Amino acid sequence: MQEVDVAALSRLVLWVAFALAVVFGAIAQRTHFCTMGAVSDIVTMGDWTRMRMWVAAIGVAMLGFNGMVALGWIEAGKSIYAGPRVIWLSALTGGALFGFGMVLASGCGSKTLVRIGGGNLKSLVVFVVLGLAAFATLRGLTAVWRVATVDRVAFELPVGQDLPSLLAAATGAARGTLAAVVGGALGLLLLAWAFAARSARTADNLLGGLGIGAVVAAMWWVSGRLGHLAEDPNTLQEAFVATNSQRMESLTFVAPIAYTIDWLIFFSDKTKVLTIAVVTTAGVIVGSAAHALATRSFRWEGFRDAEDTALHLIGAVLMGVGGVTAMGCTIGQGLSGVSTLSLSSFVAVAGILGGAFAALRWQVWRLERLA
Repeated sequence: MQEVDVAALSRLVLWVAFALAVVFGAIAQRTHFCTMGAVSDIVTMGDWTRMRMWVAAIGVAMLGFNGMVALGWIEAGKSIYAGPRVIWLSALTGGALFGFGMVLASGCGSKTLVRIGGGNLKSLVVFVVLGLAAFATLRGLTAVWRVATVDRVAFELPVGQDLPSLLAAATGAARGTLAAVVGGALGLLLLAWAFAARSARTADNLLGGLGIGAVVAAMWWVSGRLGHLAEDPNTLQEAFVATNSQRMESLTFVAPIAYTIDWLIFFSDKTKVLTIAVVTTAGVIVGSAAHALATRSFRWEGFRDAEDTALHLIGAVLMGVGGVTAMGCTIGQGLSGVSTLSLSSFVAVAGILGGAFAALRWQVWRLERLA
């Protein structure tokens, strides 16, 4: 493959990734897909409908990812989620910070982008602050703190931390076969539970669960299959084109927001090129805006008062720091990461849900004290 062919492949990957992100944004806007909202519905009303939508998306993403592993198209170990080093404390602590922050900021990273597309100026502020906090935790002051503290608490496995790799090492069975069996069984169980309730089988819930999950799985194919080079002609090494991590990627919305701000600020620097992270961030906003404008639901919205502003700013910082520390958000770890069956992803999701529950209980307690 010649250098010009690599450039053409990169453009194709970016356009397909952008199109999938547009679809994600439109679906999320239409169906009100939101993990924070799902947890809030449970805590405040005992309503599990939106949580079932999120779980359905996990099930579909899991089936899609592990189906591709079984076919030999992709490998979990070539993502950032399934390496042999398990930084469980980072996943748990970062997840808890992110979960608490997304409640204060009225939504996670993806919901922030969807709200921007719908005209929410509060989310635009959250976007900027989250991105700056995330960038600092990738390369700045909080990055130094992260590496010197929670990242040190880890253990090393002899193989990748995804369940099929662990079971293959223990049993001698083929990893692809185990991915099909374990990923297929867990994915189908999640879907069965998600749609067991009649309230979860509405058109919007089906669209949200099946559609979002399918987009995440499709992104794995785009990055891990379409954009994969067994040997880059420039480096003579394996490569995944148009990625920031140099590994295969699917949707996630914390570090990509930081990369987007970095690209915008240093646009004239020719070393700052478009990546999947940047185009998917933009794509979600475009998709959400297109749906909001088409349905005439686009509304400008600002902060209510100084207290509302402060809570959103604190929440944005917690999401930026926590999301990078946990290596993902409700989409990055909750859908993309969990679809790989990574141990750290399950820990991160537990932290996110725990942090969100704690923040919601704190809000209830605070309202009762003010009453």
